Amino acid sequence: MFIQTEATPNPATLKFLPGRSVLDGTLDMTSREQAAKSPLAEKLFDIANVSGVFFGSDFITVTKSAGEWQQLKPLILGAIMEHYMSGVPLLKDGDATDSSEEDEFFDSADAETVKTIKELIETRVRPAVANDGGDITFRGFKDGVVFLSMKGACSGCPSSTATLKHGIQNLLRHFVPDVTEVRPV
Repeated sequence: MFIQTEATPNPATLKFLPGRSVLDGTLDMTSREQAAKSPLAEKLFDIANVSGVFFGSDFITVTKSAGEWQQLKPLILGAIMEHYMSGVPLLKDGDATDSSEEDEFFDSADAETVKTIKELIETRVRPAVANDGGDITFRGFKDGVVFLSMKGACSGCPSSTATLKHGIQNLLRHFVPDVTEVRPV
């Protein structure tokens, strides 16, 4: 099994591509307690200085709190390879991926605007962000402000503010005149 790695815009996060499907959906785990959903995530959190694990459709991003990638990378690669060779499922029974509609908020009068915003996020923003090892999902719309949840490599990334303000905000304002600002939640 050959696992590729890619740098992300977030220097604390590295993207691992196992060459096969990882998860139908996404799952962001930022603590050892959340990692209990997945045997692989538990193994990754057992590695010193691992502070986050994110599963995407065909990639895994791992975030470190300290240490150097040249020391952490072989341990992470070993854990991923061992997991896939064992045949153990990625998620434990009953555990699911992140729900894209949990905690959404918007006025019912804005339903058409929200539909357009969600479509733009799904078709233009999420694919680009997935290339960088993360995910961005819609959380709400109120008084012209779009609220987005940032996960994986996007969470805590030094360039995430620029991505939100200059990239996503400009895109949404161009296509949806009601949008005045984009903020993370």
